[in-house]
Amino acid sequence: MRPVLAGALFFTLAACSTDTPPTDGTSGTGGTHASGGTPSTSGSAGRAQGGNSATGGASGSGNATGGKGGAVSAGGSAGNASGAGGTTAGTMSTGGTPAVGGSPPTGGTGQGGALTTGGVSGGGGMLTAGSGGDAGGGAVAGASGSAGGGATHWVGTWATGPQTTETDNLPPSPGLANNTLRQIIHVSIGGSQIRVRISNAYGKSAVTISAVHIAKAMTGSAIDTASDKALAFSGMPSVTIATGKEVWSDPLDFTLAPLSNYAVTIVFGTQSGDVTGHPGSRTTSYIASGNHVSDASITGSTTDHWYFLTGLDVMAPTTSQAIAILGDSITDGRGSTTNGNDRWPDQLAKRLQAEPTTQGVAVLNLGIGGNAVVSGGLGPTATARFDADILGQSGVKWVIVLEGINDIGAGAAAGGLTSAFQQFIDKSHAKDLLIYGIPVLPFAGSDYDSSAHQTVATQVNDWIRAAGHFDAVLPLDAAVGSGSPPKLTATYDSGDNLHLSPAGYQKMADTIDLMLFK
Repeated sequence: MRPVLAGALFFTLAACSTDTPPTDGTSGTGGTHASGGTPSTSGSAGRAQGGNSATGGASGSGNATGGKGGAVSAGGSAGNASGAGGTTAGTMSTGGTPAVGGSPPTGGTGQGGALTTGGVSGGGGMLTAGSGGDAGGGAVAGASGSAGGGATHWVGTWATGPQTTETDNLPPSPGLANNTLRQIIHVSIGGSQIRVRISNAYGKSAVTISAVHIAKAMTGSAIDTASDKALAFSGMPSVTIATGKEVWSDPLDFTLAPLSNYAVTIVFGTQSGDVTGHPGSRTTSYIASGNHVSDASITGSTTDHWYFLTGLDVMAPTTSQAIAILGDSITDGRGSTTNGNDRWPDQLAKRLQAEPTTQGVAVLNLGIGGNAVVSGGLGPTATARFDADILGQSGVKWVIVLEGINDIGAGAAAGGLTSAFQQFIDKSHAKDLLIYGIPVLPFAGSDYDSSAHQTVATQVNDWIRAAGHFDAVLPLDAAVGSGSPPKLTATYDSGDNLHLSPAGYQKMADTIDLMLFK
């Protein structure tokens, strides 16, 4: 049963205009769209990256049945595995990890007793716990809390929303085939064991990866070579990922510090040119010809996009859980500092780490620039990707939704948006997750501004704030703007009356009540 929040608060995240293909081009019907590129370069206007083609997101993430990547919701029923460790555990991930840390438990007590600590199931896939506490493989405590000390589960510490990479955002010369790509990611919580997810969800052909390493990132492309470690896939250094699939690396003992930068270096073999990626990384990646997987630094091309890499999990105590944020370019961070990690989800992660009682709460940014909820926009729609991008993350306990402005800017009616939001609520509640809404943020003076669009935004926001919908509402709209129609405060405006400045993103994070995550 879901916990009940007394005096629930309501917060809404406004959907942002899309990130543009390398720049923020204007679309013919929806005003400014950012397709994920950096605003410093020029590019074509408003081309959709993936459109609405995705209907279910990437499959085989290893937690499609468990719903929480092994997490058992606090307040859920006690574990009831009585035989081979619980036969209702989640489905195995495609290309998952072989047994490396212990066999599945064979005598579960049904009372949430301590299970295999850190072990993974045999047969090639991590088993995740079902919503009733059926544990298989990894160490998962039953919700009764009677597990012994040290019970753990997988929790996402970093993730990004995958999409088709359009032509203008593809890797620059020399390309990825037979070459090295080093990407920098900023994690939220730490841990001592990790696994990495690589996706070919939107690829048109298989991709072969020869080697993957992880190391502590230094400045630019430089790494701390003493920390460099190789990842494996079913015990092998290489892996081929079929079209529409994703893989998890085997668990790796690796010390990951919270709020730190890490470099994931991939050496590619065969790569056809089409890429599953995330254009709006606001983070620089490095490409070099040949194999430079362990080099202290890389000399070659740079690009402010992520490719193929979509997630990193840590093995964490069962008290650690994640917030998965569904959003558009406002969540993706348009207007934030490239390589500055000052998007509002980053700032929220900092606040959570500064509070001892919330240091185990991870933050996963699943914003996609230009994303729409129902139709149009850039990348797969929010309705198409919700199951994979939100429910498919490991260890999720909370969901935050800040979307809708791109639909409104394109002329959508309120009913379609609120119907989709209700679907998100129902799906989250079915997984015993709490889901918080953020009202559409102020956009007066932007390219989306019109009396008709303001009317729809008011209708949508009234629905978001109404009791009986979201478990809480985050009033971030009132924190960053005011007036009638609402307009962003100048200090918080990036300059287009729609996206926020770093100060605005900080204000958003500062406004969120951390008690919602305790």
